[in-house]
Amino acid sequence: MTQPFHIRKHPSHERAVSASRMLDIPANVQTSLPARSGLTDPFGRRVTYLRVSVTDRCDFRCVYCMAEDMQFLPKRDLLTLEELDRLSSAFVERGVRRLRLTGGEPLVRRNLMQLVRRLSRHLESGALQELTLTTNGSQLAQHAAELADCGVRRINVSLDTMNPERFRQITRRDQFARVMDGIRAAQASGIRIKLNAVALKGVNEFELSEMTRWAHGENMDLTLIETMPLGEIDEDRTDRYLPLSTVRHRLAQEFTLTDLPERTGGPARYVQVEETGGKLGFITPMTHNFCEGCNRVRLTCTGTLYMCLGQEDAADLRSVMRGSESDETLHRAIDEAISRKPKGHDFVIDRTTKRPAVSRHMSVTGG
Repeated sequence: MTQPFHIRKHPSHERAVSASRMLDIPANVQTSLPARSGLTDPFGRRVTYLRVSVTDRCDFRCVYCMAEDMQFLPKRDLLTLEELDRLSSAFVERGVRRLRLTGGEPLVRRNLMQLVRRLSRHLESGALQELTLTTNGSQLAQHAAELADCGVRRINVSLDTMNPERFRQITRRDQFARVMDGIRAAQASGIRIKLNAVALKGVNEFELSEMTRWAHGENMDLTLIETMPLGEIDEDRTDRYLPLSTVRHRLAQEFTLTDLPERTGGPARYVQVEETGGKLGFITPMTHNFCEGCNRVRLTCTGTLYMCLGQEDAADLRSVMRGSESDETLHRAIDEAISRKPKGHDFVIDRTTKRPAVSRHMSVTGG
């Protein structure tokens, strides 16, 4: 990124000034956030993790996620980069320690790196423990070095197959080589990668042991995910639903799987694969409700806060934010929303109705 000054200053100062100018935020804005109470839901769970969808758009059309002819939101409905920064920072102020940018595909959002660089000030101040993102890898090669420079230390890359033709069938795009280039660029920049793969019956189910060996051989962890009933797509999800209990049983015929006590407040349960030395995660929204330790909420690119991925209840933070320059009203709205965070989701795949449990697509909520 071109620096706006000829005089060499400390790198962190240059990054803060450059980012604040790009986002039209005063350069002398507070970097140390004032102390406020943390966010605790009605079941005593601390909310310390925010996932922010910066766009609902994606350059892939994965068959389990989107229809080919998706109708995306008008750009005028999206939060500006400045608004995304303001909302994210309000949550950091309330004790959020992990911030993940999602989509859609976050890296297709124009000028996204300006937002990443701006948010990195919370890493420098110590208010934020981790700034990361989930990506399909298609745009990663061109952004990996700058992501690392902004303090991004690890990312999740969605990859469901190692077979280029199968990749094209799943994503409806011929971009396998480009994703591989992105993974290599991120690793070369010092960013650690975790792969996410959706287990699909009749598609990639007998490839998962091979993917495990490959990922661990490349020093990447792998997490397997059950398909989730979110949004209308072109096919019946029951045809592709594969319980991870079945997958684990198959993998146990080939590997020694040792349960790990590791818990992040997220949905994954982890095992150590003794033969590879790597870690394998299982996200099982259908066969095992993972909500008891939930520490996260999701903010959409339109400013809607979802307290649960599998529920429709939500809070409109955009109108609150735009209605006042003061953050006090915004914080009250956040408190009210967290007070409605449910105990768990209601995911179910219903073969009789073939309707999704939740009408919105994952790309709207944030993957």
